[in-house]
Formats: sequence, structure tokens, C-alpha cells
Amino acid sequence: MTDLAPGSDYAPAADLLTGRQVLVTGAGSGLGRALSLALARHGATVLLSGRRARPLESTYDAIAALGLARPALLPFDLENALAGDYDRLVEAVDAEFGGLDALVHCAAILGTRAPIEHYDVPTWCRVLQVNLTAAFALTQGLLPLVSRRRGHVLFSTCDQGQRGTAYFGAYAVAKAGLERLAETLADETEGTLKVHSVDPGPLQTGLRLQVFPAEGGTVAPSPEHATRTYLWLLDRSCPAASGSRITIPAP
Repeated sequence: MTDLAPGSDYAPAADLLTGRQVLVTGAGSGLGRALSLALARHGATVLLSGRRARPLESTYDAIAALGLARPALLPFDLENALAGDYDRLVEAVDAEFGGLDALVHCAAILGTRAPIEHYDVPTWCRVLQVNLTAAFALTQGLLPLVSRRRGHVLFSTCDQGQRGTAYFGAYAVAKAGLERLAETLADETEGTLKVHSVDPGPLQTGLRLQVFPAEGGTVAPSPEHATRTYLWLLDRSCPAASGSRITIPAP
């Protein structure tokens, strides 16, 4: 099921997320950073997760400088985390917040752009781990905390999630798997959770620059372009059915 993003008349209330806790992966850069700032501006306490501490601290400082709800830092290496690491993260979130209102997956790596015939197997495994398997494991671990608040799980996807594209290899396969994961979870949690996959379209991010270096990061819209749709999906009055794939049109 595919839905369009909110109409141009949708404007999220300033206090839309006041009192709610939202965990964002990939919060140190790109879409994750832009979304974390937008969530904080609308009242959320944002749990900033990512592999490297310094970018997360930069996002933390940007939120703090605006005088918004103090975020939490949750450095987490999706590539190398073991079962005990997931358990400790879940325990920390539960102890500090007693639940979670939303989990938003923004973390992703591109891997190698190469034909399947020559695709490096260790790189394939690494891309699937970060983009798909870790997203599953993190969702599974945090699901009781999100369910406790009848919350939301949002997965970020792209065109390749619907149709494979030459030379995108493991990235395309992972995104397709992520969309099936979202649909499966939505079917299993009907009436208790809202689950969506979101295709933000081309954005000025480091990942896009890897694919299209000649653009110089100036052709696509900024990551802020996508944040209103994520806010709309977290709005309790949002009409989008759980399991929908939401496509954000270009500006």
C-alpha cells in the first residue's frame, strides 16, 4: 500500500510531540540530524543514536542551543553490536524513560556500487547488517517499549526498495527487505502500533554524494524537506494506515 505525503496545508502544531520520547538512528548527519532537530522543535525528547559520538554530540549541541528538551546520547554501532549490546540499550531506555513513543530508522550505508558478478561478499554482509538486520534487531528489542505506548515505528527507504537498480547491489536488497519488514510488523501489530516505510526521495546527504559526486551536494533538496512528513506520521490524527509506504514528492 502506497500513500502520498501530507498536503501542503498540513502544519504540525508547535507542541505536537511534547512529552514524547523518540529514538532516531543515524542522528549525527543527513536526514537523521535534520529530523532530530525537527522533532525537538516540536517538543519531543530525542534519543540520538549513531555509530560515532562526535556527530551525535554536534546534533545534541544544536538542540541544546535552541533551549529545547534535553536530548539523550545513545552511541550504538549497528555493524558490530552483539546481542548483549542491544539488551543494554533497551534496558537503558526503559530505565530512563519507562517506554518509547517512536523509533525512527534513518541510519544507512551505501556499500559498493558494483555488478552482482563482482560484488564483494564481506561488503554485501556489512551492508545487509547495518541497513536491514540491525534495524530488525533494534526494532525487536525496543518493540515492548514502543508497544507500551501504542507508538510508531518508521523505516526510511528509497526507490530501490520497490525495484532493484543496477549496481546498487546489497543496498537495494536491504531496502526491499526493510519494506517487507515494515509490512510484516504492521500486519502483526494491527491496532496496537503504527508502522510505515518512508521514501523521502533524493536529499542532500553524504550517501547521495557517494552515488552522484558530480552534483556536489547542491542539486537535491535539503534533508529538512522530508521532516514535515515524518512529523505528520507521528501526529496521532494522521490518517495513513499502518503498513503504508509513504512517498515524499519533490518540492
